Amino acid sequence: MTLNLQSLIFVEVVMRSLTQALQDHELIVLRVIGEWWELDLTGADKAASVAALAERLAQLDMAQELHYLPPEEAAAMEALVSANGRIPVAALEREHGAVRLMGPGRLEREEPWFDPQSPTEALWYRGFLYRGFDETAEGVIEFYYLPDEFMAYFPQARETTVPQTAPSTLTPVDPPAEWETAVTNAVDDLTTLLSLAQTTALRPEALDKLRLLLLNPDTDRRSLLLTLAREMGMLKQTETGIRPTRAAVNWLQQSREQQLRALADAWSQSDWNDLRHTPGLVCEGDHWQNDPILARTALLDALPRTPDWYAAADLTVLIKETDPDFQRPDGNYDTWYIREAAGGEYIRGFEHWDLVEGRLIPWLLRGPLFWLGLTETAVRDDQSLYRLTDRTLEWLANQPAPSQETRVPLVVQPDATLIVPHNADRYVRFQAARISEASPVTPGQPYRYRLTPRSLAQAQKQGIAPQRIIQFVTEAGGRPLPASVKRGIERWGEKGVEAKLETAVILRVRDEKILETLRANPKTRDYIDQSLGSLAAAVRPENWQKLRAAAAQLGLLLEIDTRM
Repeated sequence: MTLNLQSLIFVEVVMRSLTQALQDHELIVLRVIGEWWELDLTGADKAASVAALAERLAQLDMAQELHYLPPEEAAAMEALVSANGRIPVAALEREHGAVRLMGPGRLEREEPWFDPQSPTEALWYRGFLYRGFDETAEGVIEFYYLPDEFMAYFPQARETTVPQTAPSTLTPVDPPAEWETAVTNAVDDLTTLLSLAQTTALRPEALDKLRLLLLNPDTDRRSLLLTLAREMGMLKQTETGIRPTRAAVNWLQQSREQQLRALADAWSQSDWNDLRHTPGLVCEGDHWQNDPILARTALLDALPRTPDWYAAADLTVLIKETDPDFQRPDGNYDTWYIREAAGGEYIRGFEHWDLVEGRLIPWLLRGPLFWLGLTETAVRDDQSLYRLTDRTLEWLANQPAPSQETRVPLVVQPDATLIVPHNADRYVRFQAARISEASPVTPGQPYRYRLTPRSLAQAQKQGIAPQRIIQFVTEAGGRPLPASVKRGIERWGEKGVEAKLETAVILRVRDEKILETLRANPKTRDYIDQSLGSLAAAVRPENWQKLRAAAAQLGLLLEIDTRM
């Protein structure tokens, strides 16, 4: 009978004595351990066996016992001692083999202590190591551990209870000839997203426009920015949709460097799951979970604190050597459902570490860290390179972000276009977007907005009166408004829409009776809009094909202009 691990009681591993550890063993295992140490426990019950074994094992000089162990078993023990007496079960078994867990019946039949399959199993039946569960910051994890009496022989292992990050041993590489310079446009695109939330509540139809309005329309990057904005309290769900908050205004009024710092801080603690956005991987289901903060912490701890160029592959190798289980603290590589995006095969086992963790680490460098202006990247001879920006080094050193910034005013043109430079105040652009319609962006060019009757009506719904609009654009531009723009806003406030431009298809007929027939017939009348005289009418662009088909059913074939 195989031991059901689900039935084990979650017990505290730290500070466990030999007596506590031995109580988890079956009686037959206690007797086997007793035989090894020349104790005859035949006929003794479990309580007596535990007491006798605890007394005998406590007398061992573990430092001396370690010296006389076979090399493979000694290596497993030394690993435990170096890890302060406990290692996750999967991690120890990966390096030193597993213990076959059996019930009393199977133990009697197979007697595994006579032929241990691994160094770990040999130590198990010698009474040197034990296993149990411990509550950690990452959840409940099962460990192999050494009891307190054994660890007392290795006081140096307990001098520190918090693992220290190994110093970086990375070697800088020669600078590349060309590279992707650091970008700060996450700030600009988040300003755009906050503006859209203000004017459209980020309804689905508004999201369709984002490819034209964002400097970087990458959907993963957009997902990250929206997640950070929600977690920072800058966006909230309301009855009418997603809207910006006062926290968004506070962020918009900060300097660009302060805004980037706030995003970096938020990302370091965010629930946004980098692993599930890693190119080449498909993460299935929600019955397993990973903690993205663990991966970010491991990466940031391993980064060299210099502005030199490094190979991403070298960083990956360093983390694999010093902290391979950085995102799987239990050391188990068989419980996550991750597939290859290309072939569809499931990726399991530590032997495939490079296909998951080995992809995640470089992706963090060229994805989130690059998006937030924290790295510069390059490719040379198919090798990915990176370096940290000065703002990253200041962030990692807990130095404050610069608060000073030169901000350029917007420009109001006579045709009612607002030109907002890249280095204008983000809060000013946010306000401009509330009263105007955004034009598609062009990287390297200023933002362009246009005052229209529709945008003025939208502003009025937000409580922004025409005179307030005039005041805002005058102050934001730092000069008097063009007379045409000022008069246009005032006329709209007085008279509303006085003229309208729209796209339409024109239906022309030779005889006015034909138009009367089409207007009267139920098959065609809904497709004809405003009359343009007795021989013409407007048709909405989405209806002209429907009108042509319906007219054909009445015996009227409509000629189509080939330019349509």
